[in-house]
Amino acid sequence: MNVKEYMTQLGQQARKASRALVRASTKQKNAALIAMAEAIENSAETLKAENAKDLENGKANGLDAAMLDRLAITDAGIAGMAEGLRQIAALQDPIGEISDMSYRPSGIQIGKMRVPLGVVGIIYESRPNVTVDAAALCLKSGNAAILRGGSEAAFSNQALANCIQQGLDKADLPQTSVQVVATTDRAAVGELIAMPEFVDVIIPRGGKGLIERISQGARVPVIKHLDGICHVYIDDDADQEKAIKVAYNAKTHRYGVCNAMETLLVAESQAQAVLPELAKMYAEKGVELRGCAKTCAIINANVATEEDWATEYLAPILSIKVVANVDEAMDHIAQFSSGHTESIITENFTTSRRFLAEVDSSSVMVNASTRFADGFEYGLGAEIGISTDKFHARGPVGLEGLTSQKYIVLGDGTIRE
Repeated sequence: MNVKEYMTQLGQQARKASRALVRASTKQKNAALIAMAEAIENSAETLKAENAKDLENGKANGLDAAMLDRLAITDAGIAGMAEGLRQIAALQDPIGEISDMSYRPSGIQIGKMRVPLGVVGIIYESRPNVTVDAAALCLKSGNAAILRGGSEAAFSNQALANCIQQGLDKADLPQTSVQVVATTDRAAVGELIAMPEFVDVIIPRGGKGLIERISQGARVPVIKHLDGICHVYIDDDADQEKAIKVAYNAKTHRYGVCNAMETLLVAESQAQAVLPELAKMYAEKGVELRGCAKTCAIINANVATEEDWATEYLAPILSIKVVANVDEAMDHIAQFSSGHTESIITENFTTSRRFLAEVDSSSVMVNASTRFADGFEYGLGAEIGISTDKFHARGPVGLEGLTSQKYIVLGDGTIRE
C-alpha cells in the first residue's frame, strides 16, 4: 500500500468513527480518557524504552539539547500526561449544549446546538505529549483525530498510540477514533492536508516553517499561528512596581514559548524610572537588550533594527522602544504584532478600556503578564494550540474551539403560511 492509499484509508476510517463519536455519551468518553491514563501509567517502562530509541536516533542525527529535552519522556512527563487526561475527563462536555432558544411568531422555536467539527488532523513536531493532549481534546469534543507527529518521535508516538487504543477499547469506542500515522514518509503530510472529503480542519503545531508549509499547501481549513510577537506597554499611568514585575516575568519566565514578551514599549514619562531597574534585572538573567535611540540613551543596549521589531526571538533577547503615549504604542503594535498577545500596564481605567477595544490580538491584557495566554491558565484544561486567526477559533483552542454550532428548530406540525 502506497502513502496515498494508506492516508485515504485513515481518512475513510476517521470519517466513519466521527459518526460513531456523535453517538458516544459523556460517560463513555470520560471512561476512555481515564482508561488511557491508567494504560499510560501501567506502560511507563515501555514508554521510556521506546522513547530511548528516539533519543538515541536524535543524538545520532544531531538534535540539539533543547530539542532532545522536548523529545524526552520522563517519569514526571508520564505522570503529567496521565493527570492531563484525568483533567480533561473532569471538564464539562460541550457537545449537545443548547443555547439561545427563542420563540418565533410563526410558532417555531429556534436555538443553537454545539456539535463536533468532525475529523481533525493534527501535525506536530518533537513533543510526544502532544499525542496524548490532542487525542484527549479531540475525543472529549466528539471529534475523530488523525495525528501526525514528527519522525524524531516515531517510536514514542506509536507506544502512546497503543495506550490510547487500550482506552478506546475499554470504553467500547472505535479504535479508529484516534489514529496516529505510522509512516514517517513526509508525503503523508501532503496527503493529510489535501483530503477535504475526510478531514474537516488541520491544526499544525511546530515551528514557523512547518506552519507556513501547511498553510500554503492545505486544501482543508487550517487553525494556526505563525509567530508570537507579544508586546507589553508600560503606560504613563502605570504603577512602576507592577510594571517592572510584569515586564520581567513576561520575558524571563520562559524564553522558547509563543506567549513570551518579545518587545517592551515604555511611555517616555516612565522610561527614566523603570528602564535602569529592568536592565539590571535582565542583565542578571543574561538577556540581550536591543533598543531604539531613546532606549540606548538611558541604558546599555544594542541598537535595534527594523527587523528586530518584527522578530519572534524565542530566546533571551528583548527589543525595547520608548514611545510618546498609548497611541504610538498601539500604532507600533498594529504594525508589528503577530496578533497573539499584548498587555498594557496602567492604573488609568479609560486608557485600559481603549487598549482592550482597539488592540486587535487574540488575547489583550491589563496589568498581567503575557505568559498567562495559555489554555490551562484560562481554565480550558489542555489546549490544542493558540490561534491568531479570526475564524474559526481565536486564542487558546480548547474543547469549545474544537466544536461548532448548528441551528435547531422545534415545531409541532408547524407549517409556513
